[in-house]
Amino acid sequence: MNKAFYPKLALSNLKKNAKTYFPYLLTSIGTITMFYIMSSIGKNEGLKGVSGSGSILPILALGTVVIGIFSAIFLFYTNSFLIKRRKKEFGLYNILGMEKKHIAKMLLWETLFTSVFSLIVGLIGGVIFSKLLFMLLLKLLNFSVPLGFTICYESIIITLILFVAIFLVALLFNLLQIRLAKPIELLHGGQHGEKEPKTKWIMTIIGLLALAAGYSIAIIVQTPLGAISLFFVAVILVMIGTYCLFTAGSIALLKALRKNKKYFYQTKHFTSISGMIYRMKQNAVGLANICILSTAVLVMLSSTVSLYIGMEDILRTRYPKDIVMETMDFSKGESLKYEALIMEEAKLLNMNMTEIISYRASQFGLKQENGVFTRGEKGQNEDDYIFVYVLPLDSYNTLENKSVNLENNEALIFNVKEKSAGDKIDILGNSFIVKESLTDITATSVSQMQFFDVCYVVLKEESQIELLSDNYNSNPDAFGLSHFLNFNTDADDNTQLEFMKRVRSKDILEGKAGYIEGLVSSRESFYEIYGSLFFLGIFLGILFLMATVLIIYYKQVSEGYDDRERFNIMQKVGMSKEEVKKSIRSQVLTVFFIPLITAVIHISFAFPMITRLLALFKLTNVGLFAICTIATILAFTIIYAIVYVLTARVYYRIVK
Repeated sequence: MNKAFYPKLALSNLKKNAKTYFPYLLTSIGTITMFYIMSSIGKNEGLKGVSGSGSILPILALGTVVIGIFSAIFLFYTNSFLIKRRKKEFGLYNILGMEKKHIAKMLLWETLFTSVFSLIVGLIGGVIFSKLLFMLLLKLLNFSVPLGFTICYESIIITLILFVAIFLVALLFNLLQIRLAKPIELLHGGQHGEKEPKTKWIMTIIGLLALAAGYSIAIIVQTPLGAISLFFVAVILVMIGTYCLFTAGSIALLKALRKNKKYFYQTKHFTSISGMIYRMKQNAVGLANICILSTAVLVMLSSTVSLYIGMEDILRTRYPKDIVMETMDFSKGESLKYEALIMEEAKLLNMNMTEIISYRASQFGLKQENGVFTRGEKGQNEDDYIFVYVLPLDSYNTLENKSVNLENNEALIFNVKEKSAGDKIDILGNSFIVKESLTDITATSVSQMQFFDVCYVVLKEESQIELLSDNYNSNPDAFGLSHFLNFNTDADDNTQLEFMKRVRSKDILEGKAGYIEGLVSSRESFYEIYGSLFFLGIFLGILFLMATVLIIYYKQVSEGYDDRERFNIMQKVGMSKEEVKKSIRSQVLTVFFIPLITAVIHISFAFPMITRLLALFKLTNVGLFAICTIATILAFTIIYAIVYVLTARVYYRIVK
């Protein structure tokens, strides 16, 4: 046999099956391009040299791993669809005299052509667009790093190894499918699952319970740490519920619609409902995948977009004052000396200090129950865990410009969440009468970023606070009295940075533990983290969207081939072409938009939990996140509708 026979046959087959292979090639090229870009940016020497690369590079590395894993799963999934659609073709070859080893050679050449073409075009695209996207990342990070055009050969090698392995595994899977199947099975390989499935009520109930449990967790959880600890539990429950309901619940729903005579005995519903019942078992997983991928796109883009857009809000929430300082374990005399040195340093730089907030307090992480504060542990019973700031009376009076008097057994209390307290409180075994439940305290303006509840207690003497510290000192989080100094300034950014640099470099802290931070000094690090997350969100969002589109396309093609003969028969027994179109439209719309509607329901129930998670990233502007979520849903729906129109045309052409 001519050595060129198999390559020519392989090329001929690819041309004949262009309708299914062309989208597969585009997806392969796209995933290869995206993997190379993410890998090359993470290994870019220019990025490694900038400040903050320690927080950027791990995010990019995570993105590279996620894209690699997803590419392997997704390309294997689409390959299984392709091999299923071509089983009949392979069966014909086998019956006409071509042995399975010859079919294997043909498949080898087809895989060689598609993989080489995908790798070459994908890597060229990656090299071309990597510079553009690297510049986009620098823009998002607020960096200006002039770099020439570079090619990352290490990333090329990694990309080649990964995707050659993926294509090789897919080829071995295809060869195994052909080897194990009989010719008659190959001829009917695309027509399995035509028996009416039974209603699986147990699986439907499991799906409903799993979905209800996932939704309940998302709604009930109240604290950011509680959200992060239960988020993946909720995600897994919702995924289980989605797969169960699409697999079993959809069949139960369709059968219920069939029992509804007014709905079922309409021409456009009769054929579509009947057809979907018979094929729902094999299509349910695809619909569930579309739903889950759509949810992932919506969650990822809405959260990362809101984080990036809300950057200034986040910074101002984190730093209500321009300069935020805390020094731990200071005596009253040391605090006065410390503050004088700070004032002197600001004066040397002609930096005007305004809206100064200065006070002394001790911090305790405690567990609260009915006014009794006991030693607690972080990460356990987050709803009961509370940060207690205990201020001496003189510091409170100076801070608030008041002249309040207290007895040794009296206290003032302000709970940020609960605006009133009982008549008595007990802190680490020390009881106090609540003289007044405060409605506000100036100190809250500099401690707005606690993930736990926050409470302020004012006691008469510092010695009482020191006694509380002694009772608490077995806990590593215990501090003596800290000095808090926070203020605004009209100085420019460079002056503020110089001020913070001088404070850190001089021996002002006298060996004490402490920190000085500010909005200006932290803006760069915030852009590094949130810009990187935004970049990764866009990247993965595009990848998941591409996967969603391809699954939808292949589903439409698969539905078209399965429905073609059925609609031909219906026309032969008297159904008009117009009635056929209405039936097709009813079926396609029902199947197509159920995953999108379910995804919107998922993100609606997940909204409260996601807002708690965003609080961990310092985003507390729920309105902004709501707007970004709605905008993302609308944009995704438009794209989804465009995909529907395009893929529906393919379906109609196949059915005709």
